[in-house]
Amino acid sequence: MDIIRRNTDYALRAMVHLANCYGSGPESTKTIATAENVSYQLCCKLMQKLNKAGLVQSCMGVKGGFELSRDPAQIDLLEIIETIQGPLSVNRCVLGQNACENEAICPVCVKLSELQGDMTSYLGNTSLQDVIGLGG
Repeated sequence: MDIIRRNTDYALRAMVHLANCYGSGPESTKTIATAENVSYQLCCKLMQKLNKAGLVQSCMGVKGGFELSRDPAQIDLLEIIETIQGPLSVNRCVLGQNACENEAICPVCVKLSELQGDMTSYLGNTSLQDVIGLGG
């Protein structure tokens, strides 16, 4: 099982692409799809989700496309991930919604909860700017 699903990976790459282009105008979906090796149809769907969440904005016209709605330093990876696939969890027991009958007595749950916290914190504190600062 992948923690970060394939479509989410594509969305992250599309957002990094837009972060690298930040300030230079919109990028067409076709350009993003080609650059990130994602099918055009899938890229369209992902960009619409990101647009609906307010992470990107759509620009109409001949030179239209999508651009980040905020500075890359203000968009974290967790926000992108949760927009595409919903809450990120290593196991259903860490969601805390009585998903597991053994939750209260299970020693594994404690460690998985720690991992969940570390993962959520890391992704929530890693911005697109951090990613492109590493060489994109």
